Amino acid sequence: MAPYSFHETARIEFDEAADYYDAEHRGLGLLFIDGVIGAVAQIRKFPESCAVLRGRNRSKPVHGFPYSVIYSFVDGHVRVLAVAHNRRRPFYWIGRR
Repeated sequence: MAPYSFHETARIEFDEAADYYDAEHRGLGLLFIDGVIGAVAQIRKFPESCAVLRGRNRSKPVHGFPYSVIYSFVDGHVRVLAVAHNRRRPFYWIGRR
């Protein structure tokens, strides 16, 4: 599996979305966390299998939620750039490294 890291802002987005879901319904935040962790695990196993968005940036949907993990795969390393809601501000994460 490829090594990975989160952009600092992507980590904040992840935490805030999990908190939001947990506030909406207790336990839903944990399901969201599991979904994102599962998506990242799939990305690490098969980093070049997801849809290309722009350049080296790719997108992996989070199962059961309207979110995607946006990432780049460079020199054998997965960098999570955003945990992005699918219906909000497309490509706002451009420029993150």
